Amino acid sequence: MATFFTDLLSVSRTETRPLLRLTLPICGAQLAQAGMSVTDVMMTGRVSATDLAAVSVGSSLWLPLMLFMTGTLMGLTPIVAHLLGGGATERIRPNVHQALWVALALGLASAALLWLTVTPIFRLMEVPPEVARRSSAYLAAVAFGMPGVALFQALRAFSDGMNHTRPSLWISLVGLGVNVPSNFILIYGGDGLVQLFGDALPGWLHALPALGALGCGIATALSMWTMCLAMILYTRRSRAYGSVSLWHSPTPPRWTLIGELLYVGVPIGVAIFVEVTLFTLISLFIASLGEVTVAAHQVALNYTSILFMLPLALSMALTVRVGNTLGQGKAERARMVAWNGVLVSVLIALLNSTLLWFTAEPVMALYTHDTTVQRLALSLILLAMLYQISDSLQVNLAGALRGYKDTRVIMLITLLAYWVVGLGGGHWLGTRGLAGLVGPLGVHGYWIGLIAGLTVAAVLLGVRLQRKAWGVANGRLDIPQD
Repeated sequence: MATFFTDLLSVSRTETRPLLRLTLPICGAQLAQAGMSVTDVMMTGRVSATDLAAVSVGSSLWLPLMLFMTGTLMGLTPIVAHLLGGGATERIRPNVHQALWVALALGLASAALLWLTVTPIFRLMEVPPEVARRSSAYLAAVAFGMPGVALFQALRAFSDGMNHTRPSLWISLVGLGVNVPSNFILIYGGDGLVQLFGDALPGWLHALPALGALGCGIATALSMWTMCLAMILYTRRSRAYGSVSLWHSPTPPRWTLIGELLYVGVPIGVAIFVEVTLFTLISLFIASLGEVTVAAHQVALNYTSILFMLPLALSMALTVRVGNTLGQGKAERARMVAWNGVLVSVLIALLNSTLLWFTAEPVMALYTHDTTVQRLALSLILLAMLYQISDSLQVNLAGALRGYKDTRVIMLITLLAYWVVGLGGGHWLGTRGLAGLVGPLGVHGYWIGLIAGLTVAAVLLGVRLQRKAWGVANGRLDIPQD
């Protein structure tokens, strides 16, 4: 044990800085993309509670689809990281091309699902009719952007695996720069422009309709395609990728390579989908509790999700660092790299809890002027402080395991922890409470379920990483080869 901690301290001195150099641009990119969601909520929230609820409920449907695509395509990152670490750069280009084919197929399938299935889902979940109508229009617009965001995520996974994380930051900022003005014009229409710039605007600008939630969806789709086209342009012209001439000699679909990508990526996508649908289903379940509850839940979740971007970015960087180290054939060092990342994640969780404590009240006031929504959201923020460590731990333990290409166990643990413990337990507490002790806890019961699910996930993933890293370092376990 003493040797383990001595080795960990030694690796920490040399590994933490490059890990953070990878992490910070990823975090910036995640924050920029989360900023689009924050902008959507803030701008629609100032139109009406109904528009805010429509965007909130709609986001709970398209975001899981996008994150499933993102997770599946993240399977490319450890593949590229292993090939780069092992010096096999000539094999990177065909693998990326297969990821682009997969991204296009996933984007088109997601768009079709959003066009065809949302109305029956809203009926099943008893979403209020006006909220359902506006949310359906919002989702129909967002669907046009799904192929674009899928292609962007595939190229981002390639760039991250090449230890080149800054492009996703700058391009995500470009997307945010498109999203904000587009949102303003399309959500508020001519009346909003007149309030901002005065009556001197041309008459045709005065006549622009205020589209509310629908305008928000159109702006989101525009941002998605902007990021896609910018990433294509960058990867085509940049010299940062060395000998990987990505856009030279396009590779047709190769089912063997696609199968390898899906073997690693689909469990990641399913795990992320399960995690996100935990929040999605909670949003849908509480939709019947009224617009105030939906709005408060979404505001609290939106804010805590912003702080989650740093541990999430760390987990993505950790995948790259572990993958690179394993590709170099340094299994024992990879073990130390993984646990160093987990240690850093605990420090980040403590930082996030501190920020929540000091900033929650003023931030809630930025989201909404409704004092009832503010009070309820603040009570949920207090619960969110309780799960910061377990949330940061579970995502970084999973990130380290992805570096080992050990993704199926992550999927199984996620299913158990989030759907059985988190959703099942939260739904029981929310609708029934604890017999003989407390009655139904409503939205607070669902958030207590979140705490339990994330904690179970952290414990189980920690046990898995300990066994996997030790087994590989001692030659008892193998890593799937590309």
